[in-house]
Amino acid sequence: MTDPVLNIPPRDKAEILAQALPYIRKFHGKTMVIKYGGNAMTDPALQQDFAEDVVLLKLVGINPVVVHGGGPQIETALKRLGKTGTFIQGMRVTDAETMEVVEWVLAGEVQQDIVGLINQAGGKAVGLTGRDGGLIRARKLRMMDQADPSKEHDVGQVGDIDSIDPSVVKALQDDQFIPVVSPIGFGEQNESYNINADVVAAKLATVLQAEKLLMLTNIPGVLDKDKNLLTELTMKEIDALIADGTISGGMIPKIAGAIDAAKSGVNAVHIIDGRVPHAMLLEILSDQAYGTMIRAR
Repeated sequence: MTDPVLNIPPRDKAEILAQALPYIRKFHGKTMVIKYGGNAMTDPALQQDFAEDVVLLKLVGINPVVVHGGGPQIETALKRLGKTGTFIQGMRVTDAETMEVVEWVLAGEVQQDIVGLINQAGGKAVGLTGRDGGLIRARKLRMMDQADPSKEHDVGQVGDIDSIDPSVVKALQDDQFIPVVSPIGFGEQNESYNINADVVAAKLATVLQAEKLLMLTNIPGVLDKDKNLLTELTMKEIDALIADGTISGGMIPKIAGAIDAAKSGVNAVHIIDGRVPHAMLLEILSDQAYGTMIRAR
């Protein structure tokens, strides 16, 4: 298969590089937290594109921090063990046996695949869980029934974040490493908790005072009623879209995390179509929009 980049005329290549220069200058030394999931995480060609993008960001002086999910991989592993996943209000019930599977899939298989891909692309990635350096302290998630708020569901070892200590992430960044974080926290009794990766990415971006939070998804971004991409949204516009049902289902947790991060000092949150090759790099280093940008104001 011919590499399309090789077919670009030299003048056009130079123009592309020149357009990237102001963005490289603007974001040099800044931290960007990337939530890695969806097709970008399972398609081999997109996996390689992602790894190359992360390495390039690091090489031009930007500090990427990767937070990954792994729902489909966990489901596959549970099926191999003959265990069926149980969900309450869209949340996986995580008993002790399931938590063991979650840990070895996320912190073992998935994390190490990502670390290997980044290292193969020329970077220096290091895998972390919430235990490493006391990164993510968590508590048991209290889930109230959507129909009856007086009723509480027990979803096992699913966690809510108590606090994040970014010291280990900052130390790795200072030594030119690329941190790859699995969304696993630990509690007061050293128990493990499975935490939503979108929530971890948003909170980590806030604590690190990141320039951007980039969330790779399986959709083009936030769409209006006519399925047109909304390239930029304010808080007021998001409230209206949720009220009229335009934003619903699985997009709501992503939007909630994006809003929290934007309100807490992250300059911009981008919900990006991870199915587009190099979409993350194009979003950061060009004028072209490959998703929806959310700002606090």
